[in-house]
Amino acid sequence: MTKPALQLAIMGLAVPAALSAQGGLQLEARALLLGTVMRPTPLRTTLREFRLVQPVVMVSIEPLAGLVGRLTFNAEAWTLAKGELTAGAWGEGFVDRRHPHTAWHELLISGSTAIPCGRVGCRVGLFAGKGFVPFGSDDPMSRPIAAYPVNHHLAQILERAVVAGQASIGPVAIEASLFNGDEPERPWQWPKISRFADSWSGRVTVNPFRGLELSASVARVASPEARVGTGPTQQKIHFAVRPQGTLGRTTLGGLAEWARTTEVDGVFRFHSLLAEGWAARGDHRVAIRFERTERPEEERVTEFREVRPRIDNSLLGVTRWTLLTANYGYRGAAGRFSVEPFVEGTIGSIAEIAGGIFEVASTYGGTTVKRVTLGMKLAWRDSGHRMGRYGILGHPGSQQHQHQKDDR
Repeated sequence: MTKPALQLAIMGLAVPAALSAQGGLQLEARALLLGTVMRPTPLRTTLREFRLVQPVVMVSIEPLAGLVGRLTFNAEAWTLAKGELTAGAWGEGFVDRRHPHTAWHELLISGSTAIPCGRVGCRVGLFAGKGFVPFGSDDPMSRPIAAYPVNHHLAQILERAVVAGQASIGPVAIEASLFNGDEPERPWQWPKISRFADSWSGRVTVNPFRGLELSASVARVASPEARVGTGPTQQKIHFAVRPQGTLGRTTLGGLAEWARTTEVDGVFRFHSLLAEGWAARGDHRVAIRFERTERPEEERVTEFREVRPRIDNSLLGVTRWTLLTANYGYRGAAGRFSVEPFVEGTIGSIAEIAGGIFEVASTYGGTTVKRVTLGMKLAWRDSGHRMGRYGILGHPGSQQHQHQKDDR
């Protein structure tokens, strides 16, 4: 049996087993239909594409109090084999296209329990499996704007085999994890278990009062772009502020984050500053995002694919992407099923910021970014799950969990 067939067989067994399980159970699904027009591109012309993106089925099982199993199956291996046309996207061998995520986006079990520590309230937790490392911000999939930001691989660490411990005292939560450094090279690929625990991360999350979340993260990721482990190590830090609240009948939310990744003992440095906000009232929702992110420019084998595995001398330069993106959507619901047509646009610029042989104008034929997307989000029982927040951060009594409920 081929690996894809075997994984689909596991999926076929897991969902019926979940549906027959005792205790809390939630099954949900979502997908986005997108029609995109963008310029410039590496083909030095305007491109138009239609794609089905983020087709996921999510299962959450709570067989016992404090214990949660989470499975997220992503079908982008079929719908996004050549990537999604996205301004500034890069990672896992793709460039100027968002890569398809692995079939098992999340496959984790987490647990948490309260412990006595006076009046402040304390919990300890643990989660393990394949999914998001406790570092940085939530998966952009769980945020309002459809296009992924350029900083996806600077601000999140995903698709890893991870074990993490957690503890919280009042409004402060601390997480520490071990995981494998290698990124996947194909959607059906599993983490390289022989490399497990060659990388680590830590994150502190603070809720000083209801409606405000602060976080700081650090990570050391060994050879992410060379599966055999011979590539450079990344040192990563990240800070974020996430407000949430209401103003009359309007729900408001936002995210501001700063991230830095360094490689080869600080020789290469990539920074990102991102701020986004959203507002929802009734069936209407608007969102806006500003981003200023630096990305590596590496040797390419085609217009949209880079050399893998990456080697130290494959870096041809560094570019800075300054983008402003806006989104308006109208959500209609019929029971547990919702349909949200939306329009989204991006304007911005690309600049060379470091010495190297990479030239923006000769690669793209211009330096001004323009993108327009007409789309539709289809969802069934969308819970607003914040991918990357497990255990004590997803506990019903936590302020972080309340943020998740407010985002629905």
